[in-house]
Amino acid sequence: MIGRLRFPTSYDLVVFILLALSSTPWSAPASAQSQKLVIFAAASLKDGLDEVNAAYEHDKGQKTTTSYAASSTLAKQMEAAAPADIFISADLDWMDYLAKRNLIKPETRANLLGNRLVLIAPVNSTGKLDIAPNFPLAQALGNGRLAIADPNGVPAGRYGKAALESLGVWSSVADRLAPAENVRATLSLVSRGEAPLGIVYQTDAVADKGVKIMSIFPENTHPPIIYPIAVVAASTNPAAPGYIAFLKSPIARPIFEKQGFSVLQ
Repeated sequence: MIGRLRFPTSYDLVVFILLALSSTPWSAPASAQSQKLVIFAAASLKDGLDEVNAAYEHDKGQKTTTSYAASSTLAKQMEAAAPADIFISADLDWMDYLAKRNLIKPETRANLLGNRLVLIAPVNSTGKLDIAPNFPLAQALGNGRLAIADPNGVPAGRYGKAALESLGVWSSVADRLAPAENVRATLSLVSRGEAPLGIVYQTDAVADKGVKIMSIFPENTHPPIIYPIAVVAASTNPAAPGYIAFLKSPIARPIFEKQGFSVLQ
């Protein structure tokens, strides 16, 4: 005689699930290397930092992703809770802006790099112009405009305005500007011949074969150009402090110096 079929009870199902789970190996916690390090960096850092990041990834096995823009834009994005692990500003003011809002980890902050401010022209330009008090900048523009990063917020523009004010020529060109969203956009205006002159960092001018340096602004005409770095307060990526240490290392130094930066660490 065939016995009656027995249907599984809820108890049987619970036992089955527990046995199945116990036979399935738990996944190991994600390693630091599996979490991409998110870097927000001033636009002028692109060439040098791309090369440093490639060396860092090769050396540490840690993937990175970098967003380049004006320091002001990036700081505002982080204030609006944009996810980032590292911030590198082109001036102290925007790092201070985040620090006052408790948006960086102050113990990780350091002054990383320095730069110079230069006056550029398209590479095929035949004119000459030396920077000095009351130099004929407006006259040299002809019918064109002076390319400059937005002096109301972008560090390169603010440095440029300070320098021209110090030299006594700002008022002669204040209404003849071609303001750009960041220093790389400024560089592009001159490189494409859309502006006869522009103010950028020395490292930007070196990176673009379409421009030439007309003259270098004396360092005493503007605040020191300093790039501070810090870990963002909201970051939980364990690789972030080590990344800052790598950027101060003997591996990174010659890469930055090759691009024309001065290394402050």
